[in-house]
Amino acid sequence: MVYSSRSLLGCALLLVNVNVLPSLGAGLSRLEVWSQLAVLNATVGGRLHEAVPWELPCFSEYNGTSVTPDEAACAAIQANYTSPFERAKHFGAYMMPQWATCQVNRPAGECLLNVTNPEDPAAYTGVDCGIGDIPSYYIDVRYTTDVQAAIVFSKATGVRLSVKNKGHDYKGRSSGKNTLSLWVANLNSISHSESFTPLGCNTQYDALTIGPGANTEDIFEYVDRINRTFIGGYHQTIGAGGGYFIGGGHSVLSPVYGLAADRVLQVKIVTPEGLYLIANECQNSDLFFALRGGGGSAFGVVIESTHRLEPRVTLQVASITFEGYSNSSNLAEWYGLLVNETYRWGTEGWGGHITGPALIYVNPLLSNAEANASMQAAAEFAIAQGGTAVVEEMPSYLAFFTKYVPTAEAGVGTEITLGTRLISASLFATEEGRATLSETIANVLSFASPYVVVGTPFLYNYTAGATSFTPAWYDSLWHLSVHGDWVWNSAAEYIADQYEVVTQHIQAFRDITPDSGAYFNEGDVYEPNHTDAYWGSNYAKLLSVKQKYDPDGILDCWQCVGWKGPSDPLYECYIPLSQS
Repeated sequence: MVYSSRSLLGCALLLVNVNVLPSLGAGLSRLEVWSQLAVLNATVGGRLHEAVPWELPCFSEYNGTSVTPDEAACAAIQANYTSPFERAKHFGAYMMPQWATCQVNRPAGECLLNVTNPEDPAAYTGVDCGIGDIPSYYIDVRYTTDVQAAIVFSKATGVRLSVKNKGHDYKGRSSGKNTLSLWVANLNSISHSESFTPLGCNTQYDALTIGPGANTEDIFEYVDRINRTFIGGYHQTIGAGGGYFIGGGHSVLSPVYGLAADRVLQVKIVTPEGLYLIANECQNSDLFFALRGGGGSAFGVVIESTHRLEPRVTLQVASITFEGYSNSSNLAEWYGLLVNETYRWGTEGWGGHITGPALIYVNPLLSNAEANASMQAAAEFAIAQGGTAVVEEMPSYLAFFTKYVPTAEAGVGTEITLGTRLISASLFATEEGRATLSETIANVLSFASPYVVVGTPFLYNYTAGATSFTPAWYDSLWHLSVHGDWVWNSAAEYIADQYEVVTQHIQAFRDITPDSGAYFNEGDVYEPNHTDAYWGSNYAKLLSVKQKYDPDGILDCWQCVGWKGPSDPLYECYIPLSQS
């Protein structure tokens, strides 16, 4: 057995996973499917691969067949199990690893390690590792023609398609049992133009053009060298040129500079009909609208996108934290203080993250003296709890990112689910609203400390109707989430309970923000009324664009525009819940 993802170029028929072939080619013989795969592989220059779980080298059984573990490869995986950079290199690895498993069958078919102790032999000794919800095959996409060839193959065989980038996926949209996946992580080019003009338009922009797989950290380093600022995500390995901006990606600088979708100027994309199109404000503008917040891979496969840059900015950074809180009462008091300060902070241009008894905020508008005065109440509270408070000036976003983000970004390798809500600015504007929000937070603390991202475009002067995610983004001050988690050997029943309880707890925040919405990329897996939560009044237009560019429904993903619903066989590994 070969443990790495295997190229089919020059392989004998016997190396193809015969258990996959019947389901890949519905109505076709194995020989016919193999013939189609061989043609596809030749068309894409040998970059068609059979997919396997990243952790497979640690196991001695795979899909019911005995295999020989590779101790050296297993040791390397164990040593890097929580490394986002290592996971991003491997198609069969996901940042949230439950999406590599068939959750409805758990714990059967597990192919995961124990994230708290990757060397724990209990996770892989005597365990039948299964392919789970990982696509059967993938193309390492390097050219537009790769995507077009996959579409031709899909139409000829009935094989469903899926799209994967870096694997930062909270809802399983880049998975897909028995699918052929288009892996765009290696489309990672970065280039700069001081006078970029979208095709067919007249206006010039200082802009960055990137492939969907360009890492945020690489982008931040690139633009810092040319004295610019890119408005990007809060993690080193986010693929900034794909699902990030399409799904409502935001930044701690978004309160002043807007969301990623506000800043995208042009997108080059292969549509589900195999057309290579350029979308911007001047041509294919309906598709451009859909790509500015429509979410997921519903409208095609992005090959390249171009984004407005800002000059290098000086930032005030507030890092305030305390430890050892003995009960939820002082944590509730802390959140109450933050609720009371948030509207003023929003008008001053602060953005950042709140993680329980800690916050990291940035501001490109204030002086250091003004920033210290602004954060005085929060600093005094933390210091009174034995904590620390630092308000310092940083010369650039990269300087801030390098010092603060790698130790604060979301971890990987842990199985986690989120429920999110955009918290309307109106709640922060009145005493009654603030009291309601503070009480709601206090009531959820026994389950989890809400994680708050202050990354909404509160001060940004946006153009109404230009983006397609819910307009609630522009009338909110917080993106709040609660989470549930589980471990490598959890049963489907326990996992279902975690999904259920997250939905129940975030419902309290839905109830106090009835006209708001949620963040598509990190929403509740079982978000009720998801079309309204993610897109609001924009959904009808999005659906018409979907039907225009994908009339045959070639691309589908969980709760995406035009979603076929949970009964679709594509989602057989999702755990059915009553509210889904």
